[in-house]
This record gives sequence, structure tokens and C-alpha cells, in this order.
Amino acid sequence: MRVHVTDLIPGDQIQHDAYNDKGVHVLQEGATLRLEDISKLGQHGIDYVEIKPRTLSLSLDPLSEISDSFNKVKPQFNLAFDGCSTLFTEASQTGKFNQSVVDDVFKPLVGSLDVHTDVVSLLLLFNGKDDYTYRHSIQVGMLSYYIADWMGYSKKEAYEIGKAGYLHDIGKSKISRDILDKPDKLTSEEFEQVKLHTVYGYEMISASMNDKITAMVALQHHERDDGSGYPRALGEEQIHPYAHICAVADVYSAMTTNRVYQSKQQLLTVLRELYSLSFGKLNGKPTHAFIQQMLPNFIGKKVLLTTGESGIIVMNHPSDYFRPLVKTDDRFIDLSKEYHTSIQEILL
Repeated sequence: MRVHVTDLIPGDQIQHDAYNDKGVHVLQEGATLRLEDISKLGQHGIDYVEIKPRTLSLSLDPLSEISDSFNKVKPQFNLAFDGCSTLFTEASQTGKFNQSVVDDVFKPLVGSLDVHTDVVSLLLLFNGKDDYTYRHSIQVGMLSYYIADWMGYSKKEAYEIGKAGYLHDIGKSKISRDILDKPDKLTSEEFEQVKLHTVYGYEMISASMNDKITAMVALQHHERDDGSGYPRALGEEQIHPYAHICAVADVYSAMTTNRVYQSKQQLLTVLRELYSLSFGKLNGKPTHAFIQQMLPNFIGKKVLLTTGESGIIVMNHPSDYFRPLVKTDDRFIDLSKEYHTSIQEILL
């Protein structure tokens, strides 16, 4: 049964070895296709493959797979969420926190992340409107861990980087809730108060843990390579590499999460914005590693287009990664060519 790659579904079995036009072996005969395998075929320029005849048992539901993964991670996420609340409350009242709580609640979450490679689905599933500060802290911890792992850091180093991301905003526990929860845009005076969370975080972590690097990440995660950041307007070489990673995770999470005074932006649009920021603002190495690893996660995702049509992302366009090929019920839409059409929302 000869099928175009855009018509493949997870669960199809490939009948013969797949090679690209340069003779590179892409997939093995008999492989049961996953979303990432279908994406891989497209990225290698393979248009058609032979698959074994489909049966009803092969019509796997990607949403079911996502739901199963979500249910496996959810208990660890809830533990990290409750732990974050405990840490912020204690830090608010005493100026420090119990460092053992951090490992007790963050290690189980990291342990569950290694078996969940679909980061986009994970972010969508855990992106609620309540308690932005806690959800943001967890997301930044998770994303910092993933980025460090993708950049080749050891598991131990990646965990430490993730933990620094988890604690990066602990200084906000000293900022008035009236300011943090304000539904309108902050005044310049209020923003100056918020900026102090970097210094407060450094002080709290230093008082609670014998970990200068984690404290440094809290202090520097709003610094920018061109010296435009705060609190010290440091340049690229003065910023710790872990803080570079945390900054990427922080910006992505902040721009894609519902906040009191700002609605979330579309996940793929934010990747494009990160790419722009990687030339002078955010450090290029972690930013590009993040984008490179995130893009395949969008293959197979349902989307709502600005035309009102619904479809599925079937391929990342080689000339414009941020405007993919989308398949609707009756046509294929190449967003790299149809600039009047855009993705309005990515759905589960």
C-alpha cells in the first residue's frame, strides 16, 4: 500500500526500508510509525512509502498517547506545584527556605521528564490560568532541564540547571501580591519593584543553600547579552552559562503562559521571536538548541488557522521553520507561501 507521507498516521507499519535520495537509511522495514518518524521522513524529502495494509487496530489516537503521558507526569507536577507554594510561603515569611524540599519535589518531576519527549504537549497540558508564578517556575525548571540535556550537559548538570530554573523567581515571594496580580500594565515604579526579585532571589538562595551558581542564576536570568538587562546590565561574557539557559526558558514560558494582564502568545510564534532575540539579547547557543529540538514536536499537532479552518501540521518547511505545511480536510496549506494565513492557536 503506497501512501504519501502526509497521509501517514501513527501506528502505520512501513513495509520496506526507507532511504532518502542520497542513499541514507532513514527508517527500518517493519517500523511502527510515530509522529516523529513521519516528520523524519518529510525532513529527508521522502514523498511516498509502502506500508502494510491498515486494520482498525492500527488507528491509534495521538491524543490518547498524550493523555497517557500527561497522567503519568501529573502527580509529579502537582507535587512540584505544592512544593513551590511551600517554598514561596516560607521565603516570604522568613527570607529563606528549606533546601531539602527543593530536591524532594523537583527530582521526581525531572525523573518523569526523561520518558516524555513531546515537550509541546507537556506545555499545553500544564498551562493553566491560575497561580501563574508557580506554574511559570515549574515550566522554567522543566525547560531549563530539557535545554541543558539537549546541549549535551550531563544528567547531573542538567538537573542542577533545571533546579536553578525552578528557583529562579523565588525572590518574587518578597514582592507585593498586589503588584504581581495587578490586572493592568505595571507603572514604572511598580516595575522597578518587580526587578528587585532578582536580588531578593540571590539573597534568599544564598541564605538557604550552599550553592553559589543557583543563586547567580536567580540574580542574572534577566541579564541580556547586549547589556540591556537587569539588575547589573552585564554583557554576554559576564553572564553565567546556566543563566543563559534559564533566560531562554524564562522568556519562552512567560510569552506562552496566561498571565493576569497578558494573554499567552502562540507557541510557534514565540519560537520565531526567540530566534530574533538570539541575535544580541538571548544567548544563541541555548536558544538555537531549544528551537531545533522543539520544532519536530509540532508535527501532528492540531491547529486553528486565522481563516477559521482547522488542520494538522504535517511538515516543517525547510525555508521557513516557523510557517509549516498544514493539512486541512480538503487541502494542503503552505504557510511559507500563503502569508495572509497564519496559525491562530495550537490545540490538543
